[in-house]
Amino acid sequence: MMTDSEWQKSSFSGNAENCVELRTASGAVELRESDEGHTILRTTPATLAALLHATKAGEFDHHA
Repeated sequence: MMTDSEWQKSSFSGNAENCVELRTASGAVELRESDEGHTILRTTPATLAALLHATKAGEFDHHA
């Protein structure tokens, strides 16, 4: 598998070591937790965009 970019974390994370990181790889998006780097979730850009949109719209707030 070829990676297109390096792992990146949100600027909101500051210097924290336990944050979500993402990168592009072979047309997909990969996510991992920085302190559990061996576990990687791989998805499509459209699916990630839909998840982010739903999260911002509060669709998962009842789970909190």
